[in-house]
Amino acid sequence: MKNLFLILFVLGILQTNAQQTTPLIKLVTSQPAASAEPDMKTFNLYNPYENVDSAIKAAEKIAAKEGKHIFLQMGGNWCIWCARFNAFTKSDKKIDSIIKASYVVVHVNYSKENKNKSIQEKYEYPARFGFPVFVILDAKGKRLHTQNSSYLEKDKNYSKEKVFEFFESWTPDALNAKKYDWLN
Repeated sequence: MKNLFLILFVLGILQTNAQQTTPLIKLVTSQPAASAEPDMKTFNLYNPYENVDSAIKAAEKIAAKEGKHIFLQMGGNWCIWCARFNAFTKSDKKIDSIIKASYVVVHVNYSKENKNKSIQEKYEYPARFGFPVFVILDAKGKRLHTQNSSYLEKDKNYSKEKVFEFFESWTPDALNAKKYDWLN
């Protein structure tokens, strides 16, 4: 009988300890994921007072020197999808690498302080697609492509496959005519 009480006592202690450790396990696994929503109170990627014409001219010089294209990311500090895109591209090493290797990035503000109307006009009103909107320029500032970012979305974020394919499709190497000699 003593052995039965001892076994029940030990099982009771084990059961109590198991119940006490369960909340600790839940605490650890319920921490926010890396893909948590950006803090819009601190998101400050776009400068409404930047002279974007000068920024693009400077980007053209760098792009020409480094053999890159220019990636215009148009949006504003008010734009949750702009913040999501920024966080998404910075957190994915493969996408961050292709951007750094092939593009000079310029963030073009659109807000009540500065709508950058001249830039919108110059590149045929990319804001018609909403924000963010992406424009790819060659090293001379010629517009190669305008991308509606909604086509790159997946759920409440972006698709790694679609975003990578977008960047890969507009690299200088992708537009290298020598790659397409087989067409002649």
